[in-house]
Amino acid sequence: MTEIDFWFSIGSTYSYLTVMRLDEVAAREGITFNWRPFNVREMMIAQDNIPFAKKPAKAAYMWRDIGRRLGKYGLTAQLPAPYPLEDLALANQVALVGMAEGWGKAYVIEAYRRWFQQGQMAGSEPNLSQSIAAVGQDPARVLARAEADDTVEALAEATQDAAAAGLFGVPSFVVAGELFWGDDRLDDAIAWARAGRLA
Repeated sequence: MTEIDFWFSIGSTYSYLTVMRLDEVAAREGITFNWRPFNVREMMIAQDNIPFAKKPAKAAYMWRDIGRRLGKYGLTAQLPAPYPLEDLALANQVALVGMAEGWGKAYVIEAYRRWFQQGQMAGSEPNLSQSIAAVGQDPARVLARAEADDTVEALAEATQDAAAAGLFGVPSFVVAGELFWGDDRLDDAIAWARAGRLA
């Protein structure tokens, strides 16, 4: 079965569109997605890439663009969602723990749902504990694990791996070294995975 690396960082607004529909896409298209969290904020700082938060016109466009695409995918959200996140790193450290233990994808979906549909900032309370509990895990245990030095280091290493793969933003999809950036490039990534070219 074809596999695509899905690079994401909880904190990316456009990733909501991908996260909330990727399981359905995978089942429909017969594609396996390898969910890979990292710290996009650290990457953007290193690349001197200023995000939407400091560009009002671009931020306004972003929210309108996401709003338009929600209808296309049959998704709902309360826009604008709180942005930027205060503790993006911790949200992604929890995701890393979850990926290693088998519940990470469900946590990411729940964290995004609470962020975009209930206005609870991912990476902060009550989103953190409630999202962890919602996927059947003990928040105290998971948060202790997420804040441990080896998990912090693992997120830094994942961020280095993302940079080495040529990433500069999220969501991104990598197929055999070929990079596709943006939720709107998911179909292109699938086509490339199947045929090594765009249809």
